[in-house]
Amino acid sequence: MKLTAKVLEHLAKAPPAEDIWDTDLHGFHVRPGKRGLTFRLHYRTKTGKRRLMTLGAYGTLTAIQARKNATEALAIVAQGGDPRAVIEEAKAEEERQQLRTLGAYLDGPYTVVQHRKKDGEATLRRIRHAFEGWLHTPMSEITRSDVERWQGEREAKGEAYSTSTRSLGALKTLLAHAAERKVIPVNPLTRISLQKPAKTEEDMAEQAAQRRYLEKGEVEALFIGLDAYQDRKREQRRLSRIHGKAYLPDLGSVDFVDHVKPWILTMYYTGFRPGDITGLRWEHVNLTFCTIRKVIEKTAHHHPDPMTFPLSSALVKVLTTWRHQKGEPKAGLVFPSSRNGNRMDRTAMQKPWATVRKLAGLPDDLQLYSLRHNFASQLVMAGADLLAVSRLMAHTDIQTTVQHYAHLRPDHTRDIVEEFAKRTPSGTTNKTDNTE
Repeated sequence: MKLTAKVLEHLAKAPPAEDIWDTDLHGFHVRPGKRGLTFRLHYRTKTGKRRLMTLGAYGTLTAIQARKNATEALAIVAQGGDPRAVIEEAKAEEERQQLRTLGAYLDGPYTVVQHRKKDGEATLRRIRHAFEGWLHTPMSEITRSDVERWQGEREAKGEAYSTSTRSLGALKTLLAHAAERKVIPVNPLTRISLQKPAKTEEDMAEQAAQRRYLEKGEVEALFIGLDAYQDRKREQRRLSRIHGKAYLPDLGSVDFVDHVKPWILTMYYTGFRPGDITGLRWEHVNLTFCTIRKVIEKTAHHHPDPMTFPLSSALVKVLTTWRHQKGEPKAGLVFPSSRNGNRMDRTAMQKPWATVRKLAGLPDDLQLYSLRHNFASQLVMAGADLLAVSRLMAHTDIQTTVQHYAHLRPDHTRDIVEEFAKRTPSGTTNKTDNTE
């Protein structure tokens, strides 16, 4: 019978026991089932192969829509094509396009890659949070205009330029990864960067405060503050033992009340980044040869080989004392968490540093990271070669050292200029030519 709307309405109420074939359109029929009626189409390809194509369920499709789809499919057959293959290819292409969206790649292949890295989960969170509105966008369709509009939105929310830069950098790395694996043709943001906002006087003052060295008086205050921190801890422990906690160890008999003083002194004497100190292991430390040999965590993905750093006698004494106090361990973290023995959290030193800074009377804006800048600055001002300083700081490029610390050598360049002036023959300087 002809599959009209009226016929299908009747069949839906009293489902037949077998397929009902349409009298007008060859191969077009409806099949009854537990879930209702389904439109289907039988046809033969150009090679004579018999094929079956499911058009859709009655209710989702009307009789007119199903007949139209069947007619279009038979037109493809008449032209020598295979409508089912066309649909399958369309679905496959749709799936490929889905994989090429930022969200799909982020949750799929890139999650696998980032889970191999120490801070990989943080990178995934950063991209997902910063580019939440782009997750359904195909990666190849992200443009400069999108980035410019995104930067404006982030600035309007009060986000710092440095934060936005880190987020965009994380996204560009993801896109480069996708391009390298041929998921997208090219990285669409290769040559695109954020526009730097004009710096105010307050911005420049803040930047100078963050990247600065310690004056002589501040260095003295730092060491006084460390001792004051230890004295306070010892007094707190003494009072605790008096007031019912005699089971607690007496801190008056140890050189270091906890990890804070040796940790800070390690940063002061090496200029290491905080992450490299919290991740420092006794296997990295050779107190006999006065060296530390380890992989620098920040650049491990670019430079996986360990680097060797010399230790001053002052730091060797600190670490030797700390090691003896901890029972002469040969392996394990040098500064494990006092709570669980694992690696300390990245923010674990913020509160102790604030206490030491306050006891020392140091400025509130003096960051713990300033100890790293102080290490490099003092070396440069003492006349150290910039290449040597770059290696001690584990900079991947000496231009980083030059950019941030070369300006601290004005006296050395002035000495060179003065030496040049001294070589000028006597009687030729300060003469005035009165001729016109």
